Amino acid sequence: MKEVRFFYVPDAPHQSELPNDEAMHALRVLRLKGGDEIFLMDGEGCFYRAQITIAATRHCYYEILETTPQERQWKGHVHLAIAPTKMLDRIEWLMEKTTEIGVDEVSFLNCQFSERKTIKLPRLEKIVVSAMKQSHKAWKPILNETVSIKHFITYPPQGRKFIAHCYEEVPRSYLYNELMLPSEDQTATVLIGPEGDFSIDEVRQAITAGFKSVHLGKSRLRTETAGLSAVMMMQLAINNR
Repeated sequence: MKEVRFFYVPDAPHQSELPNDEAMHALRVLRLKGGDEIFLMDGEGCFYRAQITIAATRHCYYEILETTPQERQWKGHVHLAIAPTKMLDRIEWLMEKTTEIGVDEVSFLNCQFSERKTIKLPRLEKIVVSAMKQSHKAWKPILNETVSIKHFITYPPQGRKFIAHCYEEVPRSYLYNELMLPSEDQTATVLIGPEGDFSIDEVRQAITAGFKSVHLGKSRLRTETAGLSAVMMMQLAINNR
């Protein structure tokens, strides 16, 4: 079976040319030419079968032949809010894997014990797009700029809200069990702290703001592993309730 090659083109129906990065890949790496068939995704729920009309040195023009709206692969809204890791490659790995598994939104948190206070989104956006194409996801996850944990819990997202931490003196329940409880709300947000965890004051402030105190199991996990585990639990619960 011939491999389907996807290209990410925001607002694809109203464009006629591949974005520069996608054009370079099509022309220089894949060596596509006029008349070749390609597939586009707009990141907003549609795939498109298209044909290359002009393959120039730096430009690749197309014509859409067929539009195929996609059904969402899961219900609700999966939102991960996480403190970036000191080593950037770990958060890049996390963005790739959570996109493949299925995440709707990722927010980045600046916490008391954070070793990385800011993060540049353009590089992560490229990784997300690559993972989206690889896993044939019709929707592109939203990536939000870094905000303080105080700001995030003061203006929390809608839906069910959880903060995962390691403080045994603060009562916690298992995240997956909480997610499996009957609820009409399919939206869930899980907060994951930095390598040194949230401060206990941050945990208590989040609980006061309505976040449920949870743990991710008996093992102590690295930040990026905890983030991936939380997304996996949200996906499993959404699809099994």
